[in-house]
Amino acid sequence: MVRAIILVKSPKKLIAAKLRTIESVIDSFPTSGQFDAIAVIDVKELIGIKEVATQIHKINGVDRTETMVEVQ
Repeated sequence: MVRAIILVKSPKKLIAAKLRTIESVIDSFPTSGQFDAIAVIDVKELIGIKEVATQIHKINGVDRTETMVEVQ
């Protein structure tokens, strides 16, 4: 499994709840600071991160994302 954290910028107040509807998102929560929410994802292969990020960008109100991949 590959784990990543995707930071999400969105003015929508319920963005963290919307992120949880995506299958590979194992946790999400609102944050303060430059980004408004964090999505923690687990995927089988590295390419899956791009697929999840694409799904997140399709959510109405998402302005941008930044992804960090766990390194072990």
